[in-house]
Amino acid sequence: MPIEIKMPALSPTMEEGTLAKWLVKPGDQIKSGDIMAEIETDKATMEFEAVDEGTLVSITVEEGSENVKVGTVIAVLAEEGEDVDAVASAPAPAPSPTPSPTPSPATDAAPASAASEPAPAASAPAPASAAPAPSGDRIVASPLAKRIAEQKGLDLSAIKGSGPNGRIVKADLEGASAAPSARAEPVEGQEAKAQQPAPQLGGDLDAPYEEQKLNNVRKVIARRLTEAKQTVPHIYLTVDVRLDALLKLRSQLNASLEPDGIKLSVNDLLIKALARALARVPKCNVSFQGDVLHQYSRQDISVAVAAPSGLITPIIRDAGRKGLAQISTEMKELAGKAKEGKLQPHEYQGGTASLSNLGMFGTKQFDAVINPPQGMILAVGAGEQRPWVVDGALSVATVMSATGSFDHRAIDGADGAALMQAFQQLCENPMGLVV
Repeated sequence: MPIEIKMPALSPTMEEGTLAKWLVKPGDQIKSGDIMAEIETDKATMEFEAVDEGTLVSITVEEGSENVKVGTVIAVLAEEGEDVDAVASAPAPAPSPTPSPTPSPATDAAPASAASEPAPAASAPAPASAAPAPSGDRIVASPLAKRIAEQKGLDLSAIKGSGPNGRIVKADLEGASAAPSARAEPVEGQEAKAQQPAPQLGGDLDAPYEEQKLNNVRKVIARRLTEAKQTVPHIYLTVDVRLDALLKLRSQLNASLEPDGIKLSVNDLLIKALARALARVPKCNVSFQGDVLHQYSRQDISVAVAAPSGLITPIIRDAGRKGLAQISTEMKELAGKAKEGKLQPHEYQGGTASLSNLGMFGTKQFDAVINPPQGMILAVGAGEQRPWVVDGALSVATVMSATGSFDHRAIDGADGAALMQAFQQLCENPMGLVV
């Protein structure tokens, strides 16, 4: 009996994804554990492993297809000993229709600078939908092929498909040209309208631009951070931290760890300082859950990493109890995976508080947006030489500004201030980070 391979849910929040790349082709023998495809989820690009075994008969969703719903049949396997030709001649499962690429404001809130779908220029009028097949005939084509045909004004009934049962796929459309009859003639007065660019959200800006389609990660970032600013009452508390003692300790530790190939970054020490501060002020290691608060006994620190697909926050779990060398090793490994899009769900889902560091870019101070359901995020800027008064005398010190953003539903201002004070003390007296 044919085995239908369906679009998997690779994360708890995944409802649809992009089938980025197929790593197998029809006719290949598939074994359990084989990597079949790369799928872009709402968080990262992940590998999809086969569970069943057999011969790959057909691929029903072409690579590059976007907004593929979880549960959609994406491929068909023939079991061992099953007649592959018989399976191939069976009617192909009908995939779910491809949703419109335009995001709904209620679900995917895009930044104000994101442009909507572009209107075709007047020199290339909007094509009419592909011509229907003669009565009684049904055109069998992949969703991607249908979309390409509509964009190019191609008549699918005039194209011979190379897929199973004559199914038209993307490759069949390469080199095909639009039939004159498939083009829609502009009505008088509409030509000028077609020349107008599609309006941008927030108004039409009179500047040239190149439209970049949002990937799934960017859509989720836009939606979640919009929801955070709309629903979470933020309170911001800033302290200046003298870093000289911490930098001196880092230099000494790196000298002793050099034979082990470990080099601590300032960020590694700040992760430990935030975790220890949360242990000292547990009222800030919480999340707001409607009628209750969740207070956590472990400090799991989400660390913001800039990946090619967008911001992602791998987690150093139980950071308060881990040594600096272990934190450094784990952080380097997680950051590398994040930049390659290879993080697994358990490596970025969860966390009890977040740390965002823009000091390496020279940013002096900023306010970060809380990542719900977490109750706080710490934003740290660059360490810089500033005037500093010690025992009534003016001197120069390396100073860093740190700003905590707190969910005021769960954390009072005094508790947030106590956390910032604890963080400041740990950084200025850093021996507390190594004991």
